[in-house]
Amino acid sequence: MLNLNHVTKKYGTQTALSDVSLTLERGEIVGLFGENGAGKTTLMQSILGFHRFEGDITLDGEKITHKNITNISYATSAHSFFANLSAAAHRDFYQSHFKTFNGARFDALMEFFSLTAARHKPLFSFSTGQKNQFEVILALSQGADYILMDEPFAGNDIFNREDFYKVLLGILEPHETVLLSTHLIEEVSDFIGRAVLLHKGQIIGDIRTEDLEESGMTLTAYIKQQYRYQGDRVSKALSALTGEDL
Repeated sequence: MLNLNHVTKKYGTQTALSDVSLTLERGEIVGLFGENGAGKTTLMQSILGFHRFEGDITLDGEKITHKNITNISYATSAHSFFANLSAAAHRDFYQSHFKTFNGARFDALMEFFSLTAARHKPLFSFSTGQKNQFEVILALSQGADYILMDEPFAGNDIFNREDFYKVLLGILEPHETVLLSTHLIEEVSDFIGRAVLLHKGQIIGDIRTEDLEESGMTLTAYIKQQYRYQGDRVSKALSALTGEDL
């Protein structure tokens, strides 16, 4: 269990997270949604210990330290790999540093993303989409039970993304948990089992997708409801810009 208990993070006078409490059980696939600046990246980076914060974050009841941090992996579009090393060199590095590294999964995902032929090339020579694909491969192959993904699919076409969701559902073990931050709401609505909404650093929604289905509401409609989305904002903006009533 990954547990955040009353977590608050401030950057100077700006509050990025405000009294956030959240529990992630093993085996969940959770979508983390929110507008730009809502606190999604800060939340993930706080879990990883990148930031100092108020409150507590524990993993299976223990503080997250160098002793258990390897049970959490992270895929970010900002990239965390060594750009001058090849994919093959990363495979060797991870295998020597992570006892639970899944070499078979690494090789299969490299093949799925058509990266096998480029495995000996330095990663800086990869396209943006390929770099993000490789970031996901590393996170899923590390052998962690908790996999954090922060906008991992930038630069990938819709067909690659849709096929990847299907592959991910097929390879995840029952004990593996995914926390996925994305703006691609409709794409992941059939993939996730739970949706958590952040707004201005606070959780304003937390619901299981099966409950949404039973209510007859779509994930997009739920998010708009929780955000109190104003459907006439476009017409108001155009009226202000053109001087015409729309």
